[in-house]
Amino acid sequence: MRAIVQERYGSPERLRLAEADDPAPSPHEVLVRVRAASVNAYDWHVMRGDPYIARLMAPGVFGPRGPRRRIRGRDLAGVVEAVGDAVTTLKVGDAVFGDIGLVDGAFAELARVPQDRLARMPAELGFEEAAAAPLAGTTAYRALVELAEVQPGQRILVNGASGGVGTFAVQIAVALGAEVTAVCSTRNAELVAALGADRVVDYRREDFTESTARYDTVLDLVGNRALDELAGVAADDGALLLSGGGTSNGPTVFGPMRRLIAAQLRARSLPQRVVVMTGDPPVTESLAGLAGLVERGAVRPIIDRSYPLEQVPDAIRYVETEHARAKVVITV
Repeated sequence: MRAIVQERYGSPERLRLAEADDPAPSPHEVLVRVRAASVNAYDWHVMRGDPYIARLMAPGVFGPRGPRRRIRGRDLAGVVEAVGDAVTTLKVGDAVFGDIGLVDGAFAELARVPQDRLARMPAELGFEEAAAAPLAGTTAYRALVELAEVQPGQRILVNGASGGVGTFAVQIAVALGAEVTAVCSTRNAELVAALGADRVVDYRREDFTESTARYDTVLDLVGNRALDELAGVAADDGALLLSGGGTSNGPTVFGPMRRLIAAQLRARSLPQRVVVMTGDPPVTESLAGLAGLVERGAVRPIIDRSYPLEQVPDAIRYVETEHARAKVVITV
């Protein structure tokens, strides 16, 4: 099969299109014929081995000189090609979407995926839209549905509302009946408003942390504000949910993890509940919950750009250095 492979850490120039062995599923895995994949901040973090501390904290992903797995990519959508002997939930020919997780390999013509990280693809979506959903969509779903347990009428603030997770978060919060304030740049204000946000804050013109408003949930997907600033706009009995992969500004020791670790240490001194989103791979239940919102017409993946498989280096370069709007997709 054709795949995007990498031997050593480095820039997107380290990635190359090559022939690789077809993967064989284990008993609990599914072999997927990949039709589309999408790019996440996770991909460039692994590609560069950045931040350096991640190489110590996740030795199953990061090797000393290069990633443990040669093939990049996590999110995918495609058709089941084969199933392992113990797979009971899917069959050959099913259209599926999901996240490979910490075992990379979505930027390829075939990928093996644990069955509990896949769900049947909503009929309302094409393969590109479905591939844009797994990691970003379920991160937003877990944050607002499973962790914050957002209720109708609550006030929600999303900082970074035009990014991959943010565009899902705005739509999910609206679907839950919340009053949504979305923070983004000038160029993305119209997009975010069209997703249903009740109020759009252009951070170039207004500092949301100086507002007198108080929110039941503050979802920070950027990491550009101090924890005390975020706590200042959250209700005392509210929740602060922190996530975000940032953009690449050269090699770092701690990168975005510095702020997330500091937040965990400070959490006990704040009245709000502070939750650091860990980026765990989505499981079938979260994917199915997200699919249900898609089927209701409440959520639709937003795609910024599409690239063919051979242009994965360009796609990752765009995501790691620019403020990509919504999701960047790879067509296979």
